[in-house]
Amino acid sequence: MPDIRKVTRYLAVLMAMFLFSAATDARPKVGLALGGGGAKGSAHIAVLKVLEENNIPVDYIAGTSIGAIVGGMYATGLTADEVKVLMFNTPWDEGYSDRIPRQDLSWRVKKQNDKFNIPIEMGLSKGKITLPSGLLYGQQASQLLREVVGEHPNFETFNNLAIPYRAVATDLVNYKTVVIEQGDLVAAMRASANVPGVLAPVQLDEYLLVDGGITNNLPIDVVRAMGADIIIAVDIGSGLSEVEELNSAFAVLGQLSSFLTSTNSEVQKKLLTDTDILIVPNIEGLSMMDWGGLEEAFNRGMTAANKQVPRLSSLSLDDESYQQHLELRNKRKAQLQTRLKKPVTEIRLTNNSAVSDALILEKLQLQAGEAISAVDVNAAMNRLYSINEFQRVDAHTWLQGEEKVLQVVSEEKSWGPNFIQMGIGFEDDIQNTSDLSLVLAYTLRNLTENGGELRLETQLGVERSFETDFYLPLDELRQFYSSSRYTYDSLEWDLFIENTPVIPVEQKTHAIFQGLGYNFTQRGYTEVGLTAEAGRFRNKSYFEEDVHYLTYGGYFDFGFDSLDDINFPTQGTYFTFSMLLREENVNEDVEDDPTLVWDDDEILSFVVDINWKTAAHFGNHAFVIKASYAEIFTERGEDSVYFTSLGGFLNLSGYHKDALTGNKKIFSAGIYQFDLGRSFLDQAGLPVYLGVSLETGGVWQEWQEMDEADLILASSIYLGTKTMLGPIAFGYGHTSTDSQAVYFYLGKSF
Repeated sequence: MPDIRKVTRYLAVLMAMFLFSAATDARPKVGLALGGGGAKGSAHIAVLKVLEENNIPVDYIAGTSIGAIVGGMYATGLTADEVKVLMFNTPWDEGYSDRIPRQDLSWRVKKQNDKFNIPIEMGLSKGKITLPSGLLYGQQASQLLREVVGEHPNFETFNNLAIPYRAVATDLVNYKTVVIEQGDLVAAMRASANVPGVLAPVQLDEYLLVDGGITNNLPIDVVRAMGADIIIAVDIGSGLSEVEELNSAFAVLGQLSSFLTSTNSEVQKKLLTDTDILIVPNIEGLSMMDWGGLEEAFNRGMTAANKQVPRLSSLSLDDESYQQHLELRNKRKAQLQTRLKKPVTEIRLTNNSAVSDALILEKLQLQAGEAISAVDVNAAMNRLYSINEFQRVDAHTWLQGEEKVLQVVSEEKSWGPNFIQMGIGFEDDIQNTSDLSLVLAYTLRNLTENGGELRLETQLGVERSFETDFYLPLDELRQFYSSSRYTYDSLEWDLFIENTPVIPVEQKTHAIFQGLGYNFTQRGYTEVGLTAEAGRFRNKSYFEEDVHYLTYGGYFDFGFDSLDDINFPTQGTYFTFSMLLREENVNEDVEDDPTLVWDDDEILSFVVDINWKTAAHFGNHAFVIKASYAEIFTERGEDSVYFTSLGGFLNLSGYHKDALTGNKKIFSAGIYQFDLGRSFLDQAGLPVYLGVSLETGGVWQEWQEMDEADLILASSIYLGTKTMLGPIAFGYGHTSTDSQAVYFYLGKSF
């Protein structure tokens, strides 16, 4: 026998829903049209807040650009306060960058990018140089939107959201308005806000979509078509600039954009009737790109909306009716949450790249049979994108009956697969050394099934070099690899006495390495191998003859690097450990006789080299600790052709670069950096560091005893910043031995 109380309660709920439906059918339906305007979009949230405070229901929402984003968030059932929190705490400016954070890159790519600092990766295919389109592919933009609305499965219609919703975009091919009313919510929002000329168009069905503001910046007609009886339109579009303000190319482009948006907005406003309400916040002086001005735009939106309260009050519901409206909206929101939390039953790949499916799945680290949140999807996209072989990766979920499928799409760089990289650097210590260097690399990729590549590098400057490296991953996951390298170096350096260069030396070397390695994480590796080197030292005035040497032996390397920046780190750790065991044979070329007779008495040398740097930050304050130790052991204390060195900026500041040489080195430093750019200049994207350091260290010959009294103390002060071309730094250092130096770096790591 059925439970009478449950049946009675069920009938009461049905009756309440029927009565509420009848009541809502009786009242006019309210539609909200939210216009585009970039960072000024927080004014929309203020309007939502005023509507809630006055018990005014929203039955339909259509938005363009930032209006589509705010409207999409609200349509999922969030309150105005919840939308505000998300809006204000999301770094929207990061949506205009597809850069992979340094700490997420592999060790190998970090090493290359630190050296090849010009941020243009040119492709070379069939003898032709190809360039990236110059447009961003929305990698970060999609992730930001996914964070704020969640990873919703595709919708058959956006009427199934907590509030029926539409996003307005522009078809780039036909220059027509496209109203997106179904599918992927994140894709719809991104397409509507896709700034032309900055972000690559979004392919959605048969359309190539960009910002909807080009054709319909205030979608009044769209809301009307959805069924709204009364429309509340919020216009935050920019007005036209005065003639004296049109003094730059950007100002002219902005004026052209304003022509388009303001013209079509005026057309839309003519569709308003006497019962509709237009809210126009005062956005004078506010910028579309100034995400730091969200609070000001919100306040102005509140002012404008409150002025319209006398007219808006005619749409207000009594407390009971409004509460019923909210309950129905929350019920639909709960249904959306159920869809969100439904476990993924299958993960499918659309892999348009040479990267193996196995490696993609390993990077995703997602499991079918589990609920996968937006945070999980974004983390997976970051891991996959950090391979640095894709122009874009993305994911979306969709329902197929009772099944929930996560589809992952990966697109390889269209300007590849072979690439050219360049770098330029300049360093000067004012008194002694000045070096302008140019580096160039050419990489042939996808030579083997697992991603083998041949890389050629050359450098011009004080040090001239050439290197070739055949890097061969040995498994699908690219964990094990073989590396075959040849290097040639021709350089000039000085032997110093008391920080004064006295003996110029010319050195040329040829070296080969054959290693087997293991990438134990994305950020770390270990490698063992064999090496051989032939070289020559020359100084006609100091050495009677050239000194030739030949060495061969084995090596072991271990490295880990999670620093966010190699020069001005604020978090992460860098650690390397190397050991080399070599036989050394030295010969003097008497009177330039090319016939060399090697001595039978070879020297066995053993080298240990350890480097460590770690960083942490608290707000705009960063603390860095670095240390290094190196020692060369030889049989019977004989001289090795190798040596270790110390000196230079933040490496015993006050000495010239590599001014101290010997068989043993020990060094440590504590560095404090204060970010002036974020603190005083209010420029989050332009860090300007004021730094100071305290350093100590020394270099000894093998026969000398290390003594604490021999340690040299040093300190420095510097000003530096990060640019697209690498670091810029200007510093001064002084030591306890009264050595001092001034340093300048541009685009070159130190």
